Amino acid sequence: MFVVTMIAVIVTMLMALARSFMGPTIYDRILAINSAGTGTVLFIAVLGFLMGRPEFLDIALAYALINFIGTLAVLKFYKFGNLASSDTSDSSANTPG
Repeated sequence: MFVVTMIAVIVTMLMALARSFMGPTIYDRILAINSAGTGTVLFIAVLGFLMGRPEFLDIALAYALINFIGTLAVLKFYKFGNLASSDTSDSSANTPG
C-alpha cells in the first residue's frame, strides 16, 4: 500500500517538474517547483515511516520550511529585482504635520 503511495508521489513530482519547464508564465513555474518541493517533503515523511526512522520527519519539516522561504524569496526577487529592497510606500510619511 505504501509502495503505491510512494510511486504516486514520485509521478506527481515528475509531472510538477515537467510543468516547471513548460510553464507559460513565471508564476506557473514557481507553483510547479513549490508543488515538487511539497511532494519531496511527503516522500521523505513516508520513507521515514516505512523505514522506521522518525528523524526523517524532522528533515521533512526543515525541508518544508526551506521550500516555503525559498518560494517567498524568489517571488520577492521577481517583484523587486533584488532581495534587499522592499515597498517603502508608507501612508504616514505623506501626511502633513
